[in-house]
Amino acid sequence: MKRSLLALAAGTFALGIAEFGMMGILGDVAKGIGVDIVKAGHFISAYSLGVAIGAPGLVVLRNMPLRRLLLLLVAIIAIGNLCAALSFNFTTLLISRFISGLPHGAFFGAGAIVCSKLADQGKGASAVAVMVGGMTVANVIGVPGATFISNVLSWRITFAVIAVLGVVAWIGIRCWVPVLSPLPNPGGMKGEFRFLKNSAPWLIYGGVFFGQASVYCWLSYIEPIMTRVSGYSAADMTWIMMLVGAGMVIGNMAAGKLADRYGVSKICGGAAFAAMLIMVAFYFAASDKAVSAILSFLAPAMLFAIGGPLQYAIVKFAKGGEMLGGAGIQIAFNVSNACAAALGGMVINMGFGMASPSLAGAPLALVGAFMLYLLHKKYASTPGV
Repeated sequence: MKRSLLALAAGTFALGIAEFGMMGILGDVAKGIGVDIVKAGHFISAYSLGVAIGAPGLVVLRNMPLRRLLLLLVAIIAIGNLCAALSFNFTTLLISRFISGLPHGAFFGAGAIVCSKLADQGKGASAVAVMVGGMTVANVIGVPGATFISNVLSWRITFAVIAVLGVVAWIGIRCWVPVLSPLPNPGGMKGEFRFLKNSAPWLIYGGVFFGQASVYCWLSYIEPIMTRVSGYSAADMTWIMMLVGAGMVIGNMAAGKLADRYGVSKICGGAAFAAMLIMVAFYFAASDKAVSAILSFLAPAMLFAIGGPLQYAIVKFAKGGEMLGGAGIQIAFNVSNACAAALGGMVINMGFGMASPSLAGAPLALVGAFMLYLLHKKYASTPGV
């Protein structure tokens, strides 16, 4: 495996802990800052807002050499999380979380371009899967580790560790990623957005949004579903979340390899359809411990099987705005997460039961699969798609 790809994976590993780790330490952070848990939830929203605003910022940085851009982005990761570790009140931590989110989408967007340049012939999706793999591994090791550190030592140390990981990624990129020229863009700033006139990017973004929202309807409420419906104890959630992370890792890597062989739209569309079946199965089998555990592995596998290869595919359809196109995947992903959590909470509040978010997610997966089918049907002649 190329060391340059591992350096990029180190960056997404840090981003994965920064994004998902807050969910496991939110109570400790709320207590440390002196706010209630509802107000502390704004720290998660601030990060997502940073992702949404930071990604389009690539338009301003489009002429920067790619390695220099990546170094800038991981430096912001380190600085933002160091500021979070040193925050002394609600406002400073909120601002720090916003800063931490700014490089997230941009890093994936620029990283996808670098992967496409460094990958061996016909291995583009696999190369991107290595980069995205850093985030999946973060969910297996980093997020549980962050929760442990926060519980035993301090939530501030958790953010300090993420800052150190940002420095490690900076060193890896500086040493192992070659100097790469920025992509040519004779169309200027307006040319960055020109790719959005075609249907392919919107089908890809739709596949990400609906396909991943289906799983996140369930994943957002996995703790109460597994403890109140499936019958697991709170202590069991540690290994269950590791099982979830393992599904993400395997789903991401397997989909990358399969997409290189059979095409992105086929594999991602198939994963979205499988997610629909899994969500329906989970609703009816949620009370069965063994089945719910198996599905808790399979559902996250489909989650990253949908998103990973599409991060590579967007590059093919975003000529003149490749980095912005890649960053758009992360915008779709984060907006999808927020909407899915709201939908899942709504069906629970409407009295459909604690397991109902999984059933609510099923039709979303079907929509995602249909959009990816349209992508395949319309652009089957495009290599790799």
